[in-house]
Amino acid sequence: MQEGRLLRKLAVGCAALVLAGCATTGAGVYHNQDMDFGSIQTVAVMPLANLSRDVQAAERVRDVLTTQLLATGAFYVLPPGEVAGVVTKAGIGNPAAPSADQIVALCSALKADAVLTGVVREYGDVRSGSATANVISLGLQMSEGQTGKVVWSASSTQGGIGWGDRLFGGGGEALNVVTEKAVNELIKKLFE
Repeated sequence: MQEGRLLRKLAVGCAALVLAGCATTGAGVYHNQDMDFGSIQTVAVMPLANLSRDVQAAERVRDVLTTQLLATGAFYVLPPGEVAGVVTKAGIGNPAAPSADQIVALCSALKADAVLTGVVREYGDVRSGSATANVISLGLQMSEGQTGKVVWSASSTQGGIGWGDRLFGGGGEALNVVTEKAVNELIKKLFE
């Protein structure tokens, strides 16, 4: 009798582990089918909105995003200082969420083909019992420079506490590693 309960518990535990391994994050991606992404050569990465507890998260993630985009060789990414100067001149109150008209004006002034905006939803460590790990949740969108319309949008969540961390303890991956993974996943989704 007890052996049967133990086997059922073991089977349920194994099934939970298998299902946890099958989970995917950030599966939703929007691609405007009418957009010729090959025509985008110059991109402006705007300051990101920051909903996390870490006040520097948005700038850290923006820096990684800029570097990883440049590393692809697909775009020229405008320097953050150049973008900031035009944002200030244009008097954009919320550069993390410019309007379509503001995007058109920015792209005209910067001679950019598109603008990337986004939000850092989560950044830093999470705890569950005695386990701690780093996590990042990030959403990005690309707006086309001639109309200001959103032509691509995606999100990614990386890191967190896995079943191995809960079972055996451990601290997960370093924050810079999970940040690069999230950014690289989003860049991959952009080129799909």
